Amino acid sequence: MTTEAVTGRVVHARVVDEPLDVAEHLAAVTGRATGATDVFVGTIRDHDPDAAGTVAQLEYEAHPDAEGMMAALAGQVALSTGATVAVSHRFGSLSVGDVAVVIASAAPHRREALEATRALIELIKTEVPIWKRQTDTQGRSDWVGL
Repeated sequence: MTTEAVTGRVVHARVVDEPLDVAEHLAAVTGRATGATDVFVGTIRDHDPDAAGTVAQLEYEAHPDAEGMMAALAGQVALSTGATVAVSHRFGSLSVGDVAVVIASAAPHRREALEATRALIELIKTEVPIWKRQTDTQGRSDWVGL
């Protein structure tokens, strides 16, 4: 009997201006050695503590090096956890309900899969140069998270 060895790898790390496919991310990380798969889907919500009113849309801007930085961070997480990771973040204008980020992590055991997803989203939020401008239903906009 043969099984595939899991040593941690990044299937893809992308920053794109097109809708994200959660099922594609899940399929990309699943394999014969997978015992646990964890997924994070970040969606645009209609409220934020920093917004004066109801949020209507977010506009994400990404530095040209954002994708490379995200890939490097995903590689670090995959190496430290042994998980297989697929991650994508959108840029451009997104409406309430749109998916902004997807992370899928798979590993032989749940601890590593959960740890990989959690670690990577926290690193993306603090280290990857992607900024967002939030616009409310009254037309007011502010850059947040800078």
